[in-house]
Amino acid sequence: MSELVSPPSSAPVSRSLVATTKRHAVLLFGLLAIMWLTALLDILPFLQLNQHGIHPRTVSGLIGILFAPFLHAGFGHLAANSIPFIVLGGIVLLGGRTVFWSVTLFVMLFGGLGVWVFGGAHSNHIGASGLIFGYLGFLLTRGLVERSWTWSLVALLILLTYGSVLIGVLPLQVGVSWQSHLFGFMAGIGAARLLFSRQRKLIGGSRTALESI
Repeated sequence: MSELVSPPSSAPVSRSLVATTKRHAVLLFGLLAIMWLTALLDILPFLQLNQHGIHPRTVSGLIGILFAPFLHAGFGHLAANSIPFIVLGGIVLLGGRTVFWSVTLFVMLFGGLGVWVFGGAHSNHIGASGLIFGYLGFLLTRGLVERSWTWSLVALLILLTYGSVLIGVLPLQVGVSWQSHLFGFMAGIGAARLLFSRQRKLIGGSRTALESI
């Protein structure tokens, strides 16, 4: 006697996708909320949070490497960074939270360190744009390093949408931290190479080992 077997339900997959999307949204908008809360608190005259950015080649300015992405020179500055942060950060997050946090911390630390070493004397570098340029560099590089057609297509679409902002890595506008843009972008490229070159080598090594058996 034959049995009628029901096809596997897509409901668990759908629920998992919705749950993942919610977690990603909470993470991204949570970080953005911290930026906006910091901007609101900075209105208070006795806090002066914006003074805790990256001050090149000063010991006290090292702490700004961690704080700078969350500090902005007013609500206009923050508003201009908010949408690119959500869009590019969200695309990075499609690769998983481990990749997102690895890229974020790598760009903050090494991009910020580049600003600290090479930034102008007596300057104060703040804003999430360094992180945004880091995401941009990562996304434009990942497909090439990973040899993925999917991520290469993503890179092409991002280049068409945000490619014009790459001029921001040049010292063309007074009062804009092009150093943050440049070193953030370079750190993003480095993160892609570090994360996915190593992964490709491991996969290649596994294949070689299997073929030799």
